[in-house]
Amino acid sequence: MDFWKSFYKKEKDGNPSFKKSLKGMLGYSPGNVSLYKTALTHRSVKDGIDENNERLEYLGDAVLSTVVADYLFKRYPYKGEGFLTEMRSKMVNRQQLNDVALKMGLKKVTAFNKSDASLKSSQIFGNTLEALVGAVYLDKGYKKTAKWVAERILMPHMFMDDLENLEINHKNKLYGWANKNGKALEFETVNETLENGRRLFTVAAVIDGKAIAQGKAFNKKDASQIAAQKAVEKLGIVNSDSVGEM
Repeated sequence: MDFWKSFYKKEKDGNPSFKKSLKGMLGYSPGNVSLYKTALTHRSVKDGIDENNERLEYLGDAVLSTVVADYLFKRYPYKGEGFLTEMRSKMVNRQQLNDVALKMGLKKVTAFNKSDASLKSSQIFGNTLEALVGAVYLDKGYKKTAKWVAERILMPHMFMDDLENLEINHKNKLYGWANKNGKALEFETVNETLENGRRLFTVAAVIDGKAIAQGKAFNKKDASQIAAQKAVEKLGIVNSDSVGEM
């Protein structure tokens, strides 16, 4: 049965309810089901402040950041503030959370305007994951939320050895390569549209006057990072000494 249809369908003839479907995704039986429904509802289908997940996203962002900070503090007792801050950034940045959300299957259960092509390729599912953390926190409290985050997000989806070696700032990586190889690099905003009341920016990574890759996001910073990441991958840049193929 469709995940969302199960919310509105009365439980009968053995059909699973939304609550049971939710239990299968979360790994536990939810208390306040309406919290989770809100967490999984994007503003593109519900405008009301109390109907979409933006407030829960705000809360979940703070809770997740705290849980991750605590996890890192205990995991790396001899590492300094700079290392811990960088690792937290690698773990809770929008791209990382969006990738985790997709692996967890949140795209399938998030209610959003599927006719809006820009949303399908955006990072709203990372936002949904944060909203879900916010719902778990309100429903179960901090201790159970920390345990849930560890078991459902950190352990199965975030590999610390790989993250330690990950260069998260693709713009810096691309700038380093460009400087090393005498290339002129710029990030240009090539388009700006309104999507459901929010500004959607398209930013291009331009090397020697040629647009190499584009990124779209609801702010220019994220859009330029996405463009830089795509450019790095397209050019095959490993480090600043890479030749790169244009």
